[in-house]
Amino acid sequence: MFQQFINRTKELKILKDRYNSKKPEFLIVYGRRRVGKTELITHFIKNKPNIYFLAEEKRDLDNLKDFQIIIGKYLNDPEFEKIKFNDWTELFKSFSKKNKKRCVVVIDEFPYIVKRNSSVPSKFQKIWDIYLKNSNIVLIIVGSSVSMMEKLLGAESPLHGRRTGQLEIKPMSMPELKKFLPKYTLEDCIKIYGCVDGIPLYIKQFTDKKSFNENIKTAFLQRDSVLYTEAEILLKQEFRDTANYFSILKAISFGNTKHNEIVNYTDIDKSIISKYLQNLEKIRIIKKEYVITDRKEKRTNLKYGFTDNYFRFWFRFIYPNKTFIEKSEINEIARIIMRNYNTYLGFIFEEVVMDILWKIRPIQFTKIGRWWHKDKEIDLVALDEDKKEIGFFEVKWKDLKEKEARKILRELKEKSEFVDWNLDNRKEFFGVIAKKIENKNKLRKEGFFVYDLRDF
Repeated sequence: MFQQFINRTKELKILKDRYNSKKPEFLIVYGRRRVGKTELITHFIKNKPNIYFLAEEKRDLDNLKDFQIIIGKYLNDPEFEKIKFNDWTELFKSFSKKNKKRCVVVIDEFPYIVKRNSSVPSKFQKIWDIYLKNSNIVLIIVGSSVSMMEKLLGAESPLHGRRTGQLEIKPMSMPELKKFLPKYTLEDCIKIYGCVDGIPLYIKQFTDKKSFNENIKTAFLQRDSVLYTEAEILLKQEFRDTANYFSILKAISFGNTKHNEIVNYTDIDKSIISKYLQNLEKIRIIKKEYVITDRKEKRTNLKYGFTDNYFRFWFRFIYPNKTFIEKSEINEIARIIMRNYNTYLGFIFEEVVMDILWKIRPIQFTKIGRWWHKDKEIDLVALDEDKKEIGFFEVKWKDLKEKEARKILRELKEKSEFVDWNLDNRKEFFGVIAKKIENKNKLRKEGFFVYDLRDF
């Protein structure tokens, strides 16, 4: 059985604590599409008095009527279903008078309602202030449009100050994939994470009864597969005209990560491209990255990177090869992917290692990230700003002989001299992480931080 709630313990506890508070609660739950919000909420409301309503992209009055019918069934009151309500305020006024017991009211995909009726947030302000804030109701508003949901949380929103809590549902971490696919090795799990991230629905397209290569063919390279069309569907739900967004994401997926590089690759006017980039940030597909040692007030060295490995993979391998997939040339595309996948995974592995270093803490750093300057780059630099300690790490998605590891560490030391951070008063550490490293214990005895997949 596919497990939907691996790594959702914290989220469930937050929801249960709110339910058990015996106070009226108004929660806003949001996260990117397919991340598992609905599954989480429906799991939470099991065995509790609840009203669950999934809004649709249709007229406001149609959504209102459907919601009214569900409330009527909950109240076991056929007459309630026949009342003519003109708006949401009237509906909740009537419901609040009839309901006395603890009840969870969920409105899923709330942005669809707001899209059809922009006055709805103001109406829910009134609903909460007059009818629900002294009730026995747990009201949960759920949404996949991250930008709209965060707007509802903002200071200018009518709902600002009304909510009693908010919860962003994020993709699961890479180590949790092992629980979904227990027969897979950690190496295979990293490969899967590189193309589907931690999105439960996407992981469900894989089975540990097949090899990674076979899974790629069935999950991505067939015209009727979910993951072949998903990226286009999601972007078209967010944006009316997707052409420029597609060009930008393709540019970043092929390593054009600086502002001028994206402009040159896409031929989009530099005066407007920032708006597109900002919109992609809002929906959690890309993020800004700065040199880790730069002070916040002096940040100028900016790159753009993906926050979502599914989109990273799709724009790197699927989008450029759609013609071949439409012609069912699956084996040819699979060969292209496998030929380039190890190189592609290098960057993914860096992010996995970053998370692992946060857990094992070889030094007690306070922040970690990438460093670059002109033609020099260091995969990961960890800083302890209080103790003036700095750790330099190179990350390689390959097996390393001892000689190769020593060469990497030697070059790492040379590059570290260009890192302008407490140069006269810092303690330095050096490390290398790879799939497998020969004689790693020998290197550790010499003071290097050396890890491979067997340590994880």
